Amino acid sequence: MVTEKDVLQIAELADVGIGDAEPGTFTHQFNAILEYFDILDRVEGSGQVAHELINVLREDEVEPSLPQEDVLRNAPATEDGFIKAPRVM
Repeated sequence: MVTEKDVLQIAELADVGIGDAEPGTFTHQFNAILEYFDILDRVEGSGQVAHELINVLREDEVEPSLPQEDVLRNAPATEDGFIKAPRVM
Protein backbone atom coordinates (compact mmCIF):
# COMPACT_ATOMS: atom_id res chain seq x y z
CA MET A 1 0.00 0.00 0.00
CA VAL A 2 1.28 3.44 -0.94
CA THR A 3 1.20 6.15 1.72
CA GLU A 4 1.24 9.93 1.37
CA LYS A 5 4.83 9.84 2.59
CA ASP A 6 5.65 7.50 -0.33
CA VAL A 7 3.95 9.89 -2.78
CA LEU A 8 5.95 12.83 -1.47
CA GLN A 9 9.19 10.85 -1.76
CA ILE A 10 8.37 9.74 -5.33
CA ALA A 11 7.50 13.32 -6.28
CA GLU A 12 10.81 14.53 -4.87
CA LEU A 13 12.78 11.83 -6.70
CA ALA A 14 10.98 12.60 -9.95
CA ASP A 15 11.44 16.33 -9.38
CA VAL A 16 7.70 16.87 -9.70
CA GLY A 17 6.15 19.68 -7.73
CA ILE A 18 2.82 18.76 -6.15
CA GLY A 19 0.55 20.98 -4.11
CA ASP A 20 -0.41 20.48 -0.48
CA ALA A 21 -3.80 19.00 -1.39
CA GLU A 22 -2.50 16.57 -4.04
CA PRO A 23 -0.72 13.82 -2.05
CA GLY A 24 -4.06 12.35 -0.94
CA THR A 25 -5.34 12.21 -4.51
CA PHE A 26 -2.15 10.63 -5.81
CA THR A 27 -2.11 8.13 -2.93
CA HIS A 28 -5.63 7.01 -3.83
CA GLN A 29 -4.73 6.73 -7.53
CA PHE A 30 -1.51 4.77 -6.89
CA ASN A 31 -3.34 2.32 -4.65
CA ALA A 32 -6.11 1.86 -7.25
CA ILE A 33 -3.48 1.03 -9.87
CA LEU A 34 -1.82 -1.47 -7.53
CA GLU A 35 -5.22 -3.11 -6.91
CA TYR A 36 -5.59 -3.63 -10.66
CA PHE A 37 -2.19 -5.34 -10.75
CA ASP A 38 -3.33 -7.63 -7.90
CA ILE A 39 -6.37 -8.59 -9.97
CA LEU A 40 -4.19 -9.30 -13.01
CA ASP A 41 -1.86 -11.45 -10.89
CA ARG A 42 -4.82 -13.66 -9.93
CA VAL A 43 -6.06 -14.21 -13.48
CA GLU A 44 -5.35 -17.71 -14.67
CA GLY A 45 -4.69 -18.15 -18.35
CA SER A 46 -4.94 -21.26 -20.46
CA GLY A 47 -1.22 -21.21 -21.14
CA GLN A 48 -1.84 -20.99 -24.88
CA VAL A 49 -1.19 -17.87 -26.87
CA ALA A 50 -4.23 -16.67 -28.81
CA HIS A 51 -2.11 -15.87 -31.84
CA GLU A 52 1.39 -16.61 -32.95
CA LEU A 53 3.87 -13.99 -31.85
CA ILE A 54 6.23 -12.78 -34.50
CA ASN A 55 9.11 -10.41 -34.15
CA VAL A 56 8.98 -7.76 -36.84
CA LEU A 57 12.38 -6.20 -37.23
CA ARG A 58 13.90 -4.32 -40.07
CA GLU A 59 17.48 -4.22 -41.11
CA ASP A 60 19.39 -1.20 -39.89
CA GLU A 61 20.09 1.30 -42.60
CA VAL A 62 23.05 3.59 -42.20
CA GLU A 63 22.05 7.16 -42.88
CA PRO A 64 24.08 10.31 -42.54
CA SER A 65 23.50 12.26 -39.34
CA LEU A 66 23.66 15.95 -38.66
CA PRO A 67 27.09 17.49 -38.30
CA GLN A 68 28.12 17.90 -34.67
CA GLU A 69 28.33 21.67 -35.05
CA ASP A 70 24.69 21.87 -36.19
CA VAL A 71 23.51 19.75 -33.27
CA LEU A 72 25.48 21.74 -30.70
CA ARG A 73 24.23 25.00 -32.17
CA ASN A 74 20.67 23.95 -31.24
CA ALA A 75 21.59 22.90 -27.69
CA PRO A 76 20.86 25.28 -24.81
CA ALA A 77 24.27 24.54 -23.24
CA THR A 78 27.40 22.71 -24.39
CA GLU A 79 30.69 21.64 -22.87
CA ASP A 80 33.75 20.14 -24.59
CA GLY A 81 31.77 19.24 -27.73
CA PHE A 82 28.84 17.65 -25.88
CA ILE A 83 25.34 18.78 -24.95
CA LYS A 84 25.33 19.81 -21.30
CA ALA A 85 22.28 18.71 -19.32
CA PRO A 86 21.18 19.80 -15.86
CA ARG A 87 22.55 17.81 -12.95
CA VAL A 88 20.13 15.18 -11.64
CA MET A 89 20.04 14.96 -7.86
